[in-house]
Amino acid sequence: MSGLEKVFINLCKGLNELKIEYSINQPFKKIRQNEPVVVLGLGKYSLEGYPNPNPIIAGIGLMTHPSEWPDLCKTYPVARYLQHSEWANNVYIPYYGSKICKTWPAGIDSDKWSPDVKSSKKFDFLVYNKIRWDHEQKKSDLKNPILNKLHSSGLSYHEIVYGQYAEKEYFDLLQQCRAMIFLCEHESQGIACCEALSMNVPVFAWDQGYCLDPERFKWNAPTITATSVPFFDSRCGMKFTDFNDFENTIDTFWDKLNAGSFNPREYILENLTLKKSAQQMLDIINSVYQ
Repeated sequence: MSGLEKVFINLCKGLNELKIEYSINQPFKKIRQNEPVVVLGLGKYSLEGYPNPNPIIAGIGLMTHPSEWPDLCKTYPVARYLQHSEWANNVYIPYYGSKICKTWPAGIDSDKWSPDVKSSKKFDFLVYNKIRWDHEQKKSDLKNPILNKLHSSGLSYHEIVYGQYAEKEYFDLLQQCRAMIFLCEHESQGIACCEALSMNVPVFAWDQGYCLDPERFKWNAPTITATSVPFFDSRCGMKFTDFNDFENTIDTFWDKLNAGSFNPREYILENLTLKKSAQQMLDIINSVYQ
């Protein structure tokens, strides 16, 4: 299941919790007058042929960067364009304006992604490898040195690679690991990382601070401030910028973990439940369809 599919499914679950009626993927011609329209699609085809005057609340995956569709709001009656987090939203504001661009974080199924206090911990760390670009370079100057440091410190680990596992495998590994090292250049939300937090697994996240997508030069935006963990505070774990920073702070993270200083599930329950996310979507709908 892709991240975008999970965003959609979790929104439906949240609306169910709020007992809100909705229809899914109705043909455009069957949309009633003044019926709220939310399009969380992947690619421009999601809006192809839309003939209705109903304002559209769209977003998340229709494009990678707004320069790919600068006239979106002129071509279609898009009243809100959504991104999960602030840094991603800031990329869209210069194109569509602050009135149209809004943040909307997806909900996490905290009942499903819940820790089992009876589970045995086989590993100290789950290493989540979602490195997207420059794989060989990042392997040599980031991932391998981290794994070597864990080994030399006597810390056990299991590595998992994005796109190469089943969800149940990930769930089971989270139950078996005391903490997670998250390796990803940047995330607009980071659903898998949030699921780990919901399982009360503290995260030590690589967060170098910038968008590293090689397409950024084509977008004429070589420097974009970004983060790999946009939903995160001191309860969730810690961050590091590169291997040197990792090496200098891993002992602090480990000491805090052993002292019980982290409580990431509390953060998720306060901020990213299915119900809270669905209510935020309703608030956005109500701001458009008054």
